[in-house]
Amino acid sequence: MKTLKYIKFIVIVLAISFIGCEDNLELAPEQSLLPEVATSNPANLQNILTGIYDEAGQTVSYGGQINLASELLGNDTDLSWNGTFEQPAQLIEKQLVPDNTFVRDYWLNAYEVNNQANIVLANLDVFEDESERNRVEGEAKFLRALVYFDLARLFGQSYNVGGGNSQLAAPIVLEAILNPSDITSPSRSSVEDVYSQVISDLLSAYSLLPDSNGVFADKYAAQALLARVYLQQGNFAGARDAANDVLQNSGHSLTATYDAAFNNDGNSSEDIFAWQITSQDGVNQMNTFWAGQAFGGRSGNPDVSVNSSFFDIFDDANDDRSQFFYTTSGGTATTKWQSQFANIPFLRIAEMHLIRAEANFRLTTAIGLDPLAEINALRSRSNAVALGSITLQDVIDERIRELSFEGFGLHDIKRLEGTVGPLNYDDDFLVLPVPQRERDANPNLMQNQGYGS
Repeated sequence: MKTLKYIKFIVIVLAISFIGCEDNLELAPEQSLLPEVATSNPANLQNILTGIYDEAGQTVSYGGQINLASELLGNDTDLSWNGTFEQPAQLIEKQLVPDNTFVRDYWLNAYEVNNQANIVLANLDVFEDESERNRVEGEAKFLRALVYFDLARLFGQSYNVGGGNSQLAAPIVLEAILNPSDITSPSRSSVEDVYSQVISDLLSAYSLLPDSNGVFADKYAAQALLARVYLQQGNFAGARDAANDVLQNSGHSLTATYDAAFNNDGNSSEDIFAWQITSQDGVNQMNTFWAGQAFGGRSGNPDVSVNSSFFDIFDDANDDRSQFFYTTSGGTATTKWQSQFANIPFLRIAEMHLIRAEANFRLTTAIGLDPLAEINALRSRSNAVALGSITLQDVIDERIRELSFEGFGLHDIKRLEGTVGPLNYDDDFLVLPVPQRERDANPNLMQNQGYGS
């Protein structure tokens, strides 16, 4: 049984005024709280914080559609889109338009999460207990860093290891907005500035959060996300050391079998952080798009089917990961997302093993574990034959076998400077357009190349 019940905490800025002939009444809706009340005590601020997890886990964001964007936009021939929605079809065809509603909703949800995190951070003085204050601050910074990282990766060109990184990403807004009159029209910040903000928030979150925090983010969730950020930057020493810290000290471990890492009602030993789904709250949209109809998927059965070319990545027919699929009338479905109400793993300990192995290999070090032993430990868990030696490509291939369909597709192609069919990793059409709705409201938002002026 899950312990988390999400609370949607809506801050109503303006009270409703009713003016009669003989009296003047100002009544606030019973289900609403004015801003000064909503932020007036620790319990209310905690409710806002809990609501941010619910906001970030919505279907339009980490509940499924951000992963879908990375996998479809980063796909050449391995996946097919069978669904009826035009928005994902534009992703897989690399023919996005600025009014694509999926893209619009990624952006809007990120800034909803950001503003609610800013509200929490602006009102920490209501806490008298220092440990409680630190935890709340750390969680808010973790969530803010999370959305900015993906805003940079999806709406900005890839991070350049050589420096510069003046390419535009998304506006950085760190002030809480409680009144519509306070809304500004910021310009887009650079990729460098957004990454710097993300890293600053995660370093702070790591220092503030407790070692364990139930189903909410703890210090090792912050450290695991930081390892992911450093890897995307090509900061291999930072990625290695952050991943090693998680592996050595978090208490998380690989599940005994590959199957046991997925479709769980509660967190497994492998989940450093997972989005919580119940039959009462939350929707696992990974299931909606990737599962066959018999398991809760849409009429595409599945909407996203896995093509035969994907299976070329496997070098051992006995590898459990090569058999983690099932056939439907619409194609081949991955078994990773087979349960409607299962949690969505987001930071898995397997990813930390792969980050540490890759970073150690590139740096010719063996912090924590020799890269060959690390890769073979993952292969052993999936009943794949052990390798006698490895190359960098072996490490990358192992990453694909382990993490496919979990939202890494586009981002790994960009950091490895690969291609998607005829498109180079830095092609304009592997970056999402700034939503037209946002540009209509804010004339200071410059559009990405290839999508008009």
